[in-house]
Amino acid sequence: MKAIVYTQYGSPDVLQLQEVARPLPEKGELLVKVHATGLNAADRLGLSGQPFIARLAMGGLRRPKHTILGADVAGVVEAVGSGVTTFRPGDAVFGDISGAGFGGLAEYVCAPEGVWALKPEGVSFEQAAAAPMAAVTALQGLRDKGQLRAGQRVLIHGASGGVGTFAVQIAAALRGEVTAVCSARNADMVRALGATHVIDYAREDFARNGPRYDLILAANGHRPIGDYRRALAPGGVYVVSGGSMTQIFQGILLGPVLSRFGDKRMGNLAAMPNVDDLATVGEWLEKGTIRSVIDRCYPLEKTAEAFRYLEQEHARGKVVITV
Repeated sequence: MKAIVYTQYGSPDVLQLQEVARPLPEKGELLVKVHATGLNAADRLGLSGQPFIARLAMGGLRRPKHTILGADVAGVVEAVGSGVTTFRPGDAVFGDISGAGFGGLAEYVCAPEGVWALKPEGVSFEQAAAAPMAAVTALQGLRDKGQLRAGQRVLIHGASGGVGTFAVQIAAALRGEVTAVCSARNADMVRALGATHVIDYAREDFARNGPRYDLILAANGHRPIGDYRRALAPGGVYVVSGGSMTQIFQGILLGPVLSRFGDKRMGNLAAMPNVDDLATVGEWLEKGTIRSVIDRCYPLEKTAEAFRYLEQEHARGKVVITV
């Protein structure tokens, strides 16, 4: 089978299209014929190996242990291993296989049945592949970590990216009053997704002007944690799920410390693949409650070009590889 392989950390130039052996499903696994794979920040970090902690996630300090990237996959079950009871050949499925060693940038991939859900009816493979990691991250950040309640004011910083576009829609579905922070060119898009208010970050500083928010989800950006704290209402919650490494590490290291003073809670979201949350995302996609925003699709052989586009950090929503 064809696969995009890398054997050293680096730029997209280290990615190579190669012929490799097709995997065989072991006990409890599905062999899935891949139709589409969504790219995430996790793939970019896994490719570069930077920061160094990313290498621990990929299982190799000097070189990647798993040589095929791609966590978000949508495809059709080709075969099942012994003991599989939930799925059968011919089922259309989607899932986040990051916990199983990635591998979605290939024509076939094997992963445990517990990471897959049935692909929503009426949703394309590309739309399904764009959703698992980003939508589940947004859901866990808003519903679980943020404890979002109806009527609360929610600020989504980085609203036009992969997690951000889902966060705007999920916050609106949970009946929050959504303010989206993005560039002017993406204002109409985030309004169409459910944002009540839009802040152009180039012209307005959400931390110094305007209302205070009950919940802030930082899906992107590079603001100091003090700016987010200042923008919170009394009793408010700040959740960082992405952005610059400085922003993420401030959430991890300073968030718990600042949470001890006053009534504002601040911290990092350690989103985890969860098949129940994935099923919820699938139901919402099928009903049209949320939708995947896809900026561009690239064929498998142009995966390196797709990564180069991602590195520009101007993608609206997701970038998807079609296989």
